[in-house]
Parts: sequence; C-alpha cells; structure tokens
Amino acid sequence: MKTLNTLLKGIGMLFLLTAYASFAQDNANASAEFEPVYVTITTAHWNPDPDVNFDDWKATEKKYFDKVTMKNDLILSSGYYTHYFTPDNSEVVLVNVYKNWEDIEKANEKNEELAKAAWPDEAARKAFFDKQGKYYTPYHSDEIYLSLPYTFDNQVESEEPKVVYLRNNEMSLNGNNKPELMKEYFEKVTKNLTSLKAYYTHRHLWGSDSRQFGEAYFYDNFADIEKTFDEIEELEKKAWPDEAKREEFMKERGKMFTGKHADYVYRTVPGLMK
Repeated sequence: MKTLNTLLKGIGMLFLLTAYASFAQDNANASAEFEPVYVTITTAHWNPDPDVNFDDWKATEKKYFDKVTMKNDLILSSGYYTHYFTPDNSEVVLVNVYKNWEDIEKANEKNEELAKAAWPDEAARKAFFDKQGKYYTPYHSDEIYLSLPYTFDNQVESEEPKVVYLRNNEMSLNGNNKPELMKEYFEKVTKNLTSLKAYYTHRHLWGSDSRQFGEAYFYDNFADIEKTFDEIEELEKKAWPDEAKREEFMKERGKMFTGKHADYVYRTVPGLMK
C-alpha cells in the first residue's frame, strides 16, 4: 500500500507540474533572472476555549520559533498571520518559504532534530508540544504554491503588525497566458504604489484549486488599502493615457482570469517573522 501511495503521489505531482509548466516557462521568459521558491501555507484555527489568550499563544510559539524555525536554514522565511477581515475569525495562517520541493521534507526532519536538541528531555518535549497544540483545533488545511517574478519588498523591521491584503484570483486556464502583460502592469502600476510596502505573487502547485493566482499586498495600516485603490486608477491613466489603448490592454490582460476573486485581510505577528 505504501508503494502504491508513493506511486500515486508521484503521478499526481507529475500531472500538476506538467499543467504548471507552460505558465511557469512563460513567466521565466518574462524575467530570466528570477528563481521561484516554494511557499507552504497552513491555515489552522484557534481553540475556542476562553482561557486560551493571544499573549500565552505568542509566548509559546515564540519559544518554538526561536529554538527551531530561526535555526532551520532550510526555511528561507516564515511568518504567522491572524484574522483581520476574513470569513473565519478563528484563522491562524503559517507561511513558510523553501528553495525547492525537497527542502520542504528535509526541513520537517530538521525541525524534529532541532526540537530534540531544544528539549532533550522527552517528557519536557512532550509537555511543550501538548501545550502548543492546545491553542488550536484539530482541523487545519495545507497548500503549496510556487512564487512568481512579480514581487518587491521595501519593508523595514517593525514592532507594529503589518496589514496584509490577500487577493486570490481565479485563472481561466484557457491558454491565454500573457505574462508580458502581467510584467508590464507590475512595472507601470503595482511597483509605483506609494503606500505599498511589499508585494508577492504565487501560483497554485499543490492544493484544492488549480486555478488560484494569489497576490499579497503589505501595508502599514488598513487605511492605506483604500488609498491604493484610488492611486491604481491614477497610475493606469498615466501609464496608458489613451483611453482606447488602456481599455484594450486591460481586456487582454483580463483574459487570463475568469473575473472571479476573493479578498482577505490579515495581520502579521511581530516577533514571529523570519
């Protein structure tokens, strides 16, 4: 059975990577120096027990973060995000970034080694993980994405939480991949948004919806999101002053997507960011 499961997993990965290949290759051509990274997103949920509070949770996760995550060089970056405006206020999202698929598995093994070194006494280690686990319900979901070249990061380290606007777009998957239009819009509009501190894009690789194309916008505060919406319109008019050409560009770029998207707003957790 184990051999069969391994084979099925391999076939599944081959199918996903094949489906992704044309889109990834087009984007690689659009940015020859870009090297994608693998992004895992785990969405957990708070334990509804009223005796569980944020300060206790953060202090416990901080111990694990400092003793394990920060010392694991296979984890390129990591961060916790909590609900701000989403359909589920129990969400706690953990995002980890890796160089490649193999490092995801290797990093899990190294986490175990580092945990044993941090808590060498087995009973003490079990007690810590039991305490860590009590903050969450048993239910969680996992997704894996591949990063795309449309990204920049002007963030500086801060003790104040950032606000993250996540927009999940639904791709049409109709063969109308035009990454050159994505790159042009990114260079002329997104990169020039004055309130935007960082911007990341990622494409579904392993998870529930193969159509997902995500955009993560980082801001200092919630009010800056609204400012951005106004500024986008101004930048679009500046980039394409001829209205007919602007409309044609947006129409062609829009063919990559179905027009359906979902919006989420989260907060970062200072002290739990790598």
